[in-house]
Amino acid sequence: MRSPNIIILFLATTLWASAQAESDPYAEAISAIKAVQNEGAGNEEASVAWKLLVQNDASMVVTLLESMSNTSGLASNWLISAAQTIVDRELANKSDLPLASIGAFLMDTRQAPRARRWAFEVVQRVDPDTASKLVPGMLNDPSTELRRDAVAGLLAQADALAGAENTQGASIVYRQALGAARDVDQIDTASKALSELGESVDLSEHFGFLTHWSVIGPFHNDGRSGFDEVFPPETEIDLTAEYDGKAGKVKWSSFETADPYGMVDVNKAYGPLKEVTAFAYTEYTSANDQPVELRLGCKNGWKIWLNGELVFGRDEYHRGMSIDQYKLPISLKKGKNTLLVKLCQNEQEEDWTVQWQFQLRVCDATGTAVLASDRRPTPTEKRKSKLQNS
Repeated sequence: MRSPNIIILFLATTLWASAQAESDPYAEAISAIKAVQNEGAGNEEASVAWKLLVQNDASMVVTLLESMSNTSGLASNWLISAAQTIVDRELANKSDLPLASIGAFLMDTRQAPRARRWAFEVVQRVDPDTASKLVPGMLNDPSTELRRDAVAGLLAQADALAGAENTQGASIVYRQALGAARDVDQIDTASKALSELGESVDLSEHFGFLTHWSVIGPFHNDGRSGFDEVFPPETEIDLTAEYDGKAGKVKWSSFETADPYGMVDVNKAYGPLKEVTAFAYTEYTSANDQPVELRLGCKNGWKIWLNGELVFGRDEYHRGMSIDQYKLPISLKKGKNTLLVKLCQNEQEEDWTVQWQFQLRVCDATGTAVLASDRRPTPTEKRKSKLQNS
């Protein structure tokens, strides 16, 4: 049994350490920065905290990087800026950086991808030879920011092989680059190079875009009221049903898209209508219970349901569109899962408001496609986008 004096000493030491941690000005400064919000909330406190943090030497850099986990983009900007200011000053003063610690942080794949990318750039700046040796090992890194350099190296190698008329070797290396690439520009580069070599590339499958749908519409979106109104497909999925639409009876039809980026163009189904709402439905068979991401591109108002439960929605129109514009973490169940997309078009008549479309894919957190266990073949260009009655 421990003596009372030892227990008292242990408790006193613990309480002292706790008090010190609670009064650590640098920890409080980092907390102030992590609390910053959009539209200026917390900026004044963050500015004061930043000035305190940058007074530190390079030993603070890794602490700042570690603080970026589960941090908003705005707060990350402040933390990166502080780390950058310290590093720039230390290098200008010809002081040594704790490169081994920064490198260890870089190799820790649990850390924030953006912070790891910045750490790599520091290593590259101070010791470019070591950095170049690290690049090939990043080809399958969970951070797409770090994969990019490795993929770029492969693309350069493939280009050299193609230039030397080693087309078979070039094809193999382009395929490797395509398999590892997650950025659209690099995927385009690899796929176009393969096409020029006579190789076929199924980009839709590579990304995991959903290409086989059932669509119904048009319902109304008068005065933009359709986004909130509950239409029949939101309460039941009966592909044989017929409902009152905006201009008469509407029923479900099948729709396939051969677009390499999975674009579901609703105008091809119903024409370039305004103030309308449509729905697209598909089923996805998952091999296991698994977490994935739905990644959506859309410039119209939209909602998405998974297995009858609303995932998310945005009542916005024509604010731009890009692949992976919205990333929605979901959990698939083993077996059949249902996905319903609501797509609203508004009243604007300008040319740039005509688009009434979306693209949706299923992938993991790194952007790697997660394909349905019973995925049907991607529609071919010969068939184009196809609409037919169910």
